[in-house]
Formats: sequence, C-alpha cells, structure tokens
Amino acid sequence: MFVEIKGQIERITYYNEENNYTVAQMKVHGRNDLLTIVGNLFSVNPGEVLKITGQWHTHPRYGQQFKVISYESVVPATAKGIERYLGSGLIKGIGPVMSKRLVSKFSVDTLTIIETDIQRLREVEGIGDHRIEMIQKAWEGQKEIREVMIFLQGYGVSPTYAAKIYKQYGKDSVKVVKENPYRLAQDIFGIGFITADKIAEKIGIPKNSRLRAEAGILYVLHQLSEDGHVYYPYEPLIEECKNILKVERDTIVEAFSKIASDKKIIVEDLNQQDIRENNKAVYLAKFYVSEVGIADNLKTLLNFPKKLRPFDKDKAIEWVQRELKINLAERQIQAVKESLEKRALIITGGPGTGKTTIINAIIKIYRRLGQRVFLAAPTGRAAKRMSEATGYEAKTLHRLLEYSPKEGRFKRDDENPLEADLIVIDETSMVDTILMYHFLNAVPKEATLILVGDVDQLPSVGSGNVLKDIIDSGSVPTVRLDEIFRQSKESLIIVNAHRVNNGKMPVFSQGKDQQDFYFFELEDPEKVLEKVIQLCKDKIPARFGYNPVNDIQVLTPMHKGIIGASNLNTELQRQLNPSKDEFTRGGKVFKVGDKVMQIKNNYDKDVYNGDIGRIIKIDRELQEVTVDYDGRPVSYEYPELDEITLAYAISVHKSQGSEYPVIVMPVLTQHYVLLQRNLLYTGITRGKKMVVLVGTKKAIAIAIRNNKPQKRYTLLRDRLSTTHRAIFKT
Repeated sequence: MFVEIKGQIERITYYNEENNYTVAQMKVHGRNDLLTIVGNLFSVNPGEVLKITGQWHTHPRYGQQFKVISYESVVPATAKGIERYLGSGLIKGIGPVMSKRLVSKFSVDTLTIIETDIQRLREVEGIGDHRIEMIQKAWEGQKEIREVMIFLQGYGVSPTYAAKIYKQYGKDSVKVVKENPYRLAQDIFGIGFITADKIAEKIGIPKNSRLRAEAGILYVLHQLSEDGHVYYPYEPLIEECKNILKVERDTIVEAFSKIASDKKIIVEDLNQQDIRENNKAVYLAKFYVSEVGIADNLKTLLNFPKKLRPFDKDKAIEWVQRELKINLAERQIQAVKESLEKRALIITGGPGTGKTTIINAIIKIYRRLGQRVFLAAPTGRAAKRMSEATGYEAKTLHRLLEYSPKEGRFKRDDENPLEADLIVIDETSMVDTILMYHFLNAVPKEATLILVGDVDQLPSVGSGNVLKDIIDSGSVPTVRLDEIFRQSKESLIIVNAHRVNNGKMPVFSQGKDQQDFYFFELEDPEKVLEKVIQLCKDKIPARFGYNPVNDIQVLTPMHKGIIGASNLNTELQRQLNPSKDEFTRGGKVFKVGDKVMQIKNNYDKDVYNGDIGRIIKIDRELQEVTVDYDGRPVSYEYPELDEITLAYAISVHKSQGSEYPVIVMPVLTQHYVLLQRNLLYTGITRGKKMVVLVGTKKAIAIAIRNNKPQKRYTLLRDRLSTTHRAIFKT
C-alpha cells in the first residue's frame, strides 16, 4: 500500500550518479528522529522539501526506511528550510554564508523575492550587479534544467549529464534528444554510444535503424582510435560492429555507404593486384586527412634545399665543444653534423645517452649562425624540462601553434607558418597523428626540423605510432644513441632501464652507494597496496626527505583492481590528504590539496590530457573548483569536474613526457594482459632520483619477455616509403 509523506532533506548520505539511487535523511513533521528515504532521486539537495509517495520497508541491516516511488519538490516554507535549501549549492552565487544573509533579511519571502523582485537582493551586504546577474541566470537555469531532468530521468540519464546536455543545447535539449539521441555521444564529453543507445531504445528508435547503425560504426571507430588505431581493416570492423550493435551485416554495410558518401569516413583499398576482396582500410575522416598530411608535409620538407650560409662544420663542432666545455662522442658528433646538413633529423635513444647534450650543441651553433630557433614538447612538464635543460624558452606544441579556442583552430598553419629556421621537438614519441599533422602544417618548408625522443617507450596516448613509423620508413635520417655515458652508469635507474630494454632482468642488489633503485617482493595485492601506502606516506619521506605528494608518483599498469589507479587514489588520498575542505561530485571526493590530473584536452582552459596540478580552492557559492597547474590557476565549474581525476596514482601511459623525483610502481601478474617490456621500461625511465618496484620477479620477467606491443593499425610508414600508392578511395 502506497502512502504519502512530506518532509525536508537534511543530508544526502549516499548517491550513485549512474542510476540516481539516493539514500537521504529527511526531517518529517511529527517525528523526533530523522527518516531514511531510499530510491531514484535526481538533483535533490539538503534543505529541499519533498512530497513523496512510496511504501515503508524494513532493511535487515539498516532498519526502517521509506522506499520512494515518486516525488515532487515543494518550496520550503520555513526560514531555516530556505536557508538550508539555498545554502546547499543549488544556485551559483549563493553559498552557506550568503544564504544566511538573505534569509536573515527576507525570511520566508526570500524565494519569492528571487523569483519576482530580484533587484531587492541589493539590500543584502555583498550583493551587487554581477552577483544578481549570476543568481538570476542560475535560478532561471535551474527551472529549465529541472524540466530537462524530468524528461531525461525516464531514460536513465544522471543529473550531471543532464546539466551538460542543457549547457550544450539549452532550451533545445529535449528536442535534440528526441530527434537524435546519438548526437549526445558526439557532442558531450562523458556520454558515450552506450548511454545514447539506451536513451534511443526508450524513445523507440529500432535496433536495426540506419541512424543507429551509422552512429554505431562511428562509435566503434572512435573506440578503436582510443586503442591507438588510425584506421581499422574493413572486415574485422564489420564483425566488431555486428557484435556490438547486434544487427545484420546488410544493415551495417548500408550505413557504411551513407557515412562514406557523407565523408565522415574514408575507405581506402589496400589491394595492389586485387588479391583479396574487401582488403580495405577504414578511417574516420580526420585521421585519414592527418596521416596523408603528415606524409605529404614531410616529403615536401625533405625535398626542399637546405639554406645555411657556407661554413666549416668540423670547426663549428670544435667551437661548440669548447663553448659547452664538453667532449662529444662519435655518435653525438654525427648527430650534430647531420643536423647541419639535413632538412630533417631524428635523434632517438634511452636515458643517459646524451640527447640533451646534442640538442644544446645544435641550438648553440644555429644561434651563432643567426638562425631563429624554436623549441617545443607535447606537454607542459616536458616543455618545462626542455627549458631547464637548454636555458631557452620551450613551449607546448599547442602554444607554439597558437590554438584559438574562440575559432576552434590553430592559428599557425600552412597559410600562417611558424617564423623559424630551426624547430626542435622533444619527447616526440608522445605526439599522436592529429597533433603531428597540425604541427607539420605550420613548419615552413625552408626550416630544419629535429625530432628527439625515445622510440622504445610506449607510443602516444592518442592514435598512431608516429615516431616509430617515421623511423621505420627510412625516409628521415635517424641517429640512434645507445652508449650510456660514464656519469649515467652510476645510476641504477638508467642501468636497469637499459637492461630491461635489452631484454634483461634489472639488478636488484644494492651497494652502499646505490640508493636509487629498490625492489620489494610481495605477491598478495592487499599486501602490495599496504606497502605502496607505507612507502609513500612514511618510509621514503622519513629516510630520504621527499614530499609524499609533490615528489612521489605512483605508477600502475591498470585502472581497475586493488592496485589499479582508481583504488590506489582513494587509499592514497585518505592517507596523504587530511583536509576537511572537500566536495563530492559523481561519487568522487575532491579535497583542497589533492593532486589531480586533466584527462581530456581543454583548449579553452589551455590544459591538456595528462597535465597534473593541485586543488587550491573549492568555492561553493560560485560552484567552482580551482586547480593550480605549475603556478597557473584554472577554474572548473561543478559539471566540468569529470575532466579531472585524482593523480596520486596514474597509469604508466599518462606519465609519458614527465619526470618525477620518485616513482613507486606495483608490478604483479594480475596485470598480465598489460605487462609489456615498453611499459616497464617507460615506467622506470620516469624516475629521476629513485625508482621503487613492488611486486614479483615473475611479473617483471613476464613484462621483459613480452616485446610484442599491441598492434596499432597505421599506414604512415607505407605512405612515407616510395612503394605506397592508394588504388581506390570512396
């Protein structure tokens, strides 16, 4: 039997953003205790008054509860209720302090005044034109977003996503979702095809509709691109789409034709002599344009004559060695000389092989010749390291190319190239297909290009394997450095990195002077977790003086599991950040002082995938969280917080381009699928002063033996070679 009750939400004790399941404490008139209500409630806040229909239920552990079947929000009637309601963060511009002032001034009329005579808020201290405008916009937005949420609730969309949908489409939100819910997967970060497909099903779009098949193909290609593929073979792609969409082949083939004719995908025939039917490569259009563009731009650059005034290169190398007070090794001299003779050059090698020394020598000679020299790297941290190592300014590639958020494009391109004579890019293994295309578009054809990086590291997080493909094509002169210099041989980090890269087990024994590489053998994941926390919180800081948050970075091969990034972050946050100034969003707890990482490129904020910062402020009135990125504060509105995640522990992939004083890395056989030589090698090379491995020798041996990284489908190597020719495109 259903009954109706009315009460005020006192606090939210549990909320699941995936399905809106909520456990809340409610104050009901006539009861001295708080009533526990449970059910699918969306966007409810402490202080809000609800009229609820449901039934009583006794939970075996938690006792009497009220299960919510339906509910409606009622404006709170008491001054205290209104104060709680407005102070809950419901309205941007009003937090607990301002809520108290408003209710103190207007009492039970506060909400009526906001609704009908908002200018009267000027009577309250601290409220001026700007805040009134903010409150009015948020109040109106709340009313509209409630309507959107009510519509979307029936389709299983969480309040956070509803807010994003409203921000993207405004008053057209319901119309867009009804007409084509698959647009959500393309337009809104965090909403994938699976969520959009569930909405479509409830709206009544048939499983075998062409609209669904077209969206599904694009979704599958996007997913494959996130695995690193630039294209995917036609037949395996058809099978992948069939498995995911559960529709007939004919439906998928028909949808292929439509999105190919719309130029959303490019299908390239790979047959040279029609040996095999359907031997085709299927690209999302932007990847095809980028891959072809990289090849064309490199060929143009390589074929343009070198323009340096005549000089004696041997004497220049003698001069630069005197200037830098160094003696270059034979391979280093070769690299410097080739940089003066060739239009483009790749310098690759592991840690301690002298890449930075070569860069410094090349820069010094080119500047002596009066050449304009630009330095860049894919990430802010890599650019900062490059600046520190060379003494010259280095920019991120995005800043070098002058990305304009307003125009949605790079200002530097083939029509407005960089004004440079020499461009040096460090950490090139991190550069993916699309970014390399935009960069090469902006390289003037008369400039010299030098790409520096470690080709044995993991490939880029984004699609492609650009540096390796260019090297393997043989089209660009390449100098490979493999000699470890004397001072670097003193570091077990560098010695062991090269041992791993050469297929050998690291050296675990420690002499008195060897205090930079440690191994703790533990097999039980719970024990490994306990050890990692102990090392980060107590052991390493106490013995070596490193800061647990700033200096120590935990790297892990995977995201899930006891020693995956997600659980490690939860546990490390609990142990390393005692701050009580915290905020919960979508099941994630953020605290002032937390180490966080950006997980998608945000050109508007000028922060990029992999950037790490610290939370310095949580503003509940403005509904903003401020993160400090190397001295630059960046603000996030609450709905944008899914762009950042805790970064006490991060994946090895995300660590690329960065160095940390101390690396702590669990390596267990539970990571079997991900244990690869280049992953272990990359993890070790991130440590600058100390590396600590925790796990088993068996897991380390598995990783070292596995020297066959997951295949990435690209054709860049072929396009750069003279043999490649496209037979057919549609």
